[in-house]
Amino acid sequence: MSQQKQTNNDADTVSFGFRDVRPNEKTEMVSEVFASVAGKYDLMNDLMSLGIHRLWKGAMLDWLNPRPDQTLVDVGGGTGDITFKWLARGGGPVQVVDYSAEMIGVGRDRAIDKGILDGITWTVGNAEELPLDDSSVDVYASAFCLRNVARLDKALAEARRVLKPGGRFMCLEFSHLIVPALEDAYDAWSFKVLPALGERVAADRESYVYLAESIRRFPDQDTYADMIRDAGLEQVKVRNLSAGIAALHSAWRL
Repeated sequence: MSQQKQTNNDADTVSFGFRDVRPNEKTEMVSEVFASVAGKYDLMNDLMSLGIHRLWKGAMLDWLNPRPDQTLVDVGGGTGDITFKWLARGGGPVQVVDYSAEMIGVGRDRAIDKGILDGITWTVGNAEELPLDDSSVDVYASAFCLRNVARLDKALAEARRVLKPGGRFMCLEFSHLIVPALEDAYDAWSFKVLPALGERVAADRESYVYLAESIRRFPDQDTYADMIRDAGLEQVKVRNLSAGIAALHSAWRL
């Protein structure tokens, strides 16, 4: 692709889209992005992916195969999509952790609308410092969150810390195309159509410019798999979805 792909390796800066900022600045800037888009987040997901994100999330839950004796932490899951699917498939109690209070508010409201009053704890918290005890959950799941953290290595270390021995890590994230012929069309969609949709639907063009850029700066599938291994998780497997537009990474704490 013509756009930048690599994350910044400078210890003092991290990427915020195509800009390099200090880690604490990124955390607050990302918080502002999601505060702005929270009310339209689910609608924009449908528009941005032409509804395909629902199939990706279904594939994630298929691979997880929830059981009632398993506890889940849904990291960055503020609006509740993964959590509701987990519970609908028979999974056990969930703690949703999201840095955005506005996204958490949307998720709580959706839960009430669905009549789900038990089985979910909603918590405002940082993926880099999860408010959970060591070895306390059976499954760590995250969908479209971890590319937004300031220090991905810290977030992955936290995933390992909170998982019980034998616990499962699963991440669904936008990734890098594995079909070069699609790159021009994908770039046009990402950098022209998505910001225009954001401006029209969410009244926020700049947040969707950032979200498109953040995908390009996130590590590719193999690099990300290596980072997961470096965090101490094992048996890492990758599944590409829609020619690599998204990817699932699975691992275990052994």
